[in-house]
Amino acid sequence: MGDPSRPHLGGSAKVGGDGEPEVFCADEQHDVPVDLARWQALALDVLQAEGVRGLAELSVLYVCEDEMAELNENYMSKMGPTDVLAFPLDGHDVTQAVVSTGATRGPDRAPLDPGDMPLLLGDVVICPAVAAAQAGAHAGTLDDELALLLVHGLLHVLGYDHAELDEATAMRARELVLLEAHHWHGAAPSGFRQEQE
Repeated sequence: MGDPSRPHLGGSAKVGGDGEPEVFCADEQHDVPVDLARWQALALDVLQAEGVRGLAELSVLYVCEDEMAELNENYMSKMGPTDVLAFPLDGHDVTQAVVSTGATRGPDRAPLDPGDMPLLLGDVVICPAVAAAQAGAHAGTLDDELALLLVHGLLHVLGYDHAELDEATAMRARELVLLEAHHWHGAAPSGFRQEQE
């Protein structure tokens, strides 16, 4: 089992071209108010803490229960809405595929420089209505639940998993480290509970 205080990155460094990581957030639901700027800042802090450097892009979408149920069925073969889904992309492979096909080059265009291209990390999709319904029995408060779901989804995008007990233990430990450092700015509140997956 890995050290939860150290970045994991799924076994490979996540370094994009020249620039800084960017997080694009969109609120596509109306059930629960979402402070996009706050969650964008938390996502950027987590990416930095996890060692993501250079021009890298991540999207965080907040969706309604119907849309989340559709995504859950289409991509996870499970019925009903869930709290968070993560869709990681392997940025190095995506960059390599675009560069090697030459699809964006023409007779009047210079060859693409991979150093100018963003590393595409993936998407995290969160359903605030599900988060609100489970917060009391899961993380304690809606605020802590939304923070936990965001960090959980980001860690999946960066290569963490919880299929095996040791992976789940390492992932939960890393979530707690990141939440303490970037959400609470200190120790976890007494009411915080992490779900055992």
